[in-house]
Amino acid sequence: MRNVLLSLLLLLIPAISLAGEADVLSAEVEHIGGDLYRFKVTVQHNDEGWEHFAKAWEVLSSDGTKLGARILQHPHINEQPFTRSMTGTIPKQINKVTIRAYDLIHEFGGKKLTIDINKDKQDDIN
Repeated sequence: MRNVLLSLLLLLIPAISLAGEADVLSAEVEHIGGDLYRFKVTVQHNDEGWEHFAKAWEVLSSDGTKLGARILQHPHINEQPFTRSMTGTIPKQINKVTIRAYDLIHEFGGKKLTIDINKDKQDDIN
């Protein structure tokens, strides 16, 4: 019985990891005005279905504080990579943000992207 369970477990391990981690491939940020920014983020993940898909991406400050999140409602099996947008508030003292993606199996762990948003704030001053 123990050997059967071990064999089943070994068979499941590759199936669980086939889709890999969710990676942030690119991101665009647009300063809308004040503290509002619009993020357009492209994520790659080989979604396999409702049990294993990219579920969200987040915008973090340099100290790891979550500034916003885009929750994804369904798998994107036939749409890879995919791009989704979100508008959020970024405090004036924040000059860089990191964007990371989340999938249901691996959670956070794929490629992240750090963006300098200081340029947009300087453009508003001029």
